Amino acid sequence: MISHGLTIVINELKKHLEDVYNVPSSGDVVQLGNLAEGITSAGGNGGIARGKLIFSVVNIKEEKTLKNLPNIVRNDITQRATYENPPVFLNFQILITATDSGYSNALLMLSRAIRFFQSKNVFTQDDVSPASISTNAPPNLLDRLESFKLIFDLYSPSMEEVNHLWGTLGGKQYPFVIYMMRMLDLKYRAVYNESGLITEMVTEFRHKNNT
Repeated sequence: MISHGLTIVINELKKHLEDVYNVPSSGDVVQLGNLAEGITSAGGNGGIARGKLIFSVVNIKEEKTLKNLPNIVRNDITQRATYENPPVFLNFQILITATDSGYSNALLMLSRAIRFFQSKNVFTQDDVSPASISTNAPPNLLDRLESFKLIFDLYSPSMEEVNHLWGTLGGKQYPFVIYMMRMLDLKYRAVYNESGLITEMVTEFRHKNNT
């Protein structure tokens, strides 16, 4: 589900770059990737290719304000209540890195990505292209997002955080920006109990006289 959420956003960004800047979406200029593998001119198994915008998940945090949601789901049609564990709401720090060998071109591509998220920072199943949801989606339906609301907020790290981040990735610093993607809710629909709803309350009780 994490990869599907990011894939949807990447597909939207590809479409934007193609429509506005005539950048062919077939060239996979925007990709998911792990920068810890390194950046090489060839790409592939030996590392990340040059000339790309790479999306990497560098941190995951739980949204604790939504931690204590009720675990009861009421169905008024069947008059039943199911008990399920509430979903886990997560926030992700997404590192977007421009790997172009030309520094000016890298800054150009990065600025286009920033302008895209400035113009559109909320993604739901109702306002993205159907092709963005289906293209490169996970083959297993359980790994796909049915309904979603992904919010992208610009995150400004301190110089200490930047130094620690790139030191952890084990490489030289490239032109980059970090966004906080929220709120992706992960849930496996497992019902662990079910019961009927209370539809009537009796408040008058009479004791039978035995005499």
